[in-house]
Amino acid sequence: MEKLTAQEEEAMLVLWQAAPCFVKDILAKYDDPKPPYTTLASVVKNLERKKYVKAKRYGNTYEYTPLISEAEYKRMFMKGVVHNYFENSYKELVSFFAKEQKLSADDLKEIIDMIEKGKE
Repeated sequence: MEKLTAQEEEAMLVLWQAAPCFVKDILAKYDDPKPPYTTLASVVKNLERKKYVKAKRYGNTYEYTPLISEAEYKRMFMKGVVHNYFENSYKELVSFFAKEQKLSADDLKEIIDMIEKGKE
């Protein structure tokens, strides 16, 4: 799948929460300053072209529904980050956050517990 721009990602975050919805519904969820309606409509059309959403026509407007779940997107996104920045190693990713002091020892213990419970 094609990578999303920051604007597309922002629109998808709203779509995952509000779907199915119309562009006006997405726009209503944005903080001020809101983008122009036409700009957001173009962003959503790009998401449709990239096969992230599908559109259902109602008269002269479209209702949008995601074709990919937020969890699927996270998996795909993180896979790319790990591949491109951490030598395809999740261990390197965790090590990076530990070195940057973004993960505490308690956090790491909790992660280990999650991994061990997943093996059961």
